[in-house]
Amino acid sequence: MTLRGKVALVTGGSRGIGRAIAEALTAAGSRVAICHSDDPASVTFPVAYSADVSSEVEVISLFDRVTEELGTPEIVVNNAGILHEAPLTETTLADFDRVIAVNLRGSFLVARESARRMESGRILNIASDLGLLGRENMAAYSASKGGIIALTRSMARELAPRILVNAIAPGPIDTDMTSPGAMSPEALAKDLDTPLARFGRPEEVAALATFLAGPQAGFITGQCYGVNGGSVMT
Repeated sequence: MTLRGKVALVTGGSRGIGRAIAEALTAAGSRVAICHSDDPASVTFPVAYSADVSSEVEVISLFDRVTEELGTPEIVVNNAGILHEAPLTETTLADFDRVIAVNLRGSFLVARESARRMESGRILNIASDLGLLGRENMAAYSASKGGIIALTRSMARELAPRILVNAIAPGPIDTDMTSPGAMSPEALAKDLDTPLARFGRPEEVAALATFLAGPQAGFITGQCYGVNGGSVMT
């Protein structure tokens, strides 16, 4: 129980990678709240709030509610995100703006509110290997995730030493976002074209997140770690 008593907030925590991280932090002893954009009746996590992370008003309200119920968050995981796959010439301005709003602006708003309230703590931003590689037909998503990596490094320098900020850049992970209904067969085939030739499990990302939130990661900040089956090697 390395994180016993720590208050944690995980955005996009109702399923997939976010849910796995929330469960792992709970198992490590944290008191965890999640936020989500799903139908509230479908969410089973004990402490859950509906919130649009792209909205400044809703993010501030989210932190107010978490603080009132659990205390000021000391671990914040920016996981909420959406995917858009389309050729560049068919990507509308509304498509692009929505992906940037949820993925990048949402990460900024949540991290900024964390920094305003935390005395000390950890911020973990969930990026993507596509933020490093790029991919055809995913310009908006790749740009948003690349922005998250740059944001992580800037925040790590500014908020040290009281807050440590790191990013995790997953590769192909078995979630709703990588299901046949969410991605084209061509994109799914590219996801499997890695040295390990399989999709990762959300729990494999959660294991790294729990480590980075814990005491043994006290000399790590400004880093971007790949859980990617070898899609990116740095």
